[in-house]
Amino acid sequence: MSTRSRRTSIVILAAGLVALAVVIAGCGGSGGGGGAYGAARATTPSSGGKASVKLASTKLGSVLVDAKGRTLYLFEADKGPMSACSGACASVWPPLTTTGKPTASHGVTASKLGTTKRSDGASEVTYNGHPLYTYAGDSAPGQTSGQGLDDYGAEWYALSAGGDKIDNG
Repeated sequence: MSTRSRRTSIVILAAGLVALAVVIAGCGGSGGGGGAYGAARATTPSSGGKASVKLASTKLGSVLVDAKGRTLYLFEADKGPMSACSGACASVWPPLTTTGKPTASHGVTASKLGTTKRSDGASEVTYNGHPLYTYAGDSAPGQTSGQGLDDYGAEWYALSAGGDKIDNG
């Protein structure tokens, strides 16, 4: 085999491997819009200890965020403080969990914070009776990519300081 044909074979092989990697990465989602990023977050808890909720400014206005500045969402399928999001849903929409009583920071009413027991036994933070979730598609503090998505059977909304959904539509 000549040097030129060997180089051509290597280039074709490399291009094929790149194409295969792109296909595999695109198949990493759960059908809920989280893609490979959502799958990677499935085993990452949204709170490693005592959770803190605060208020931050976003393009939607002031919204509730976790200690890392990630937007917190409510799920309209939840019935009262009981979460309707588990399994694949919770990998794309990780619940804000805590190992103790959650704390209220900047702009948050402490009396509206609470917890509820999840089906897996974890303690999920609630605000104004709504279980709280982050969204795997929000990759940086202050992002609101999950706002208004109809995912896993109902819509998702960021929350105001009053604990109500922010409906920008």
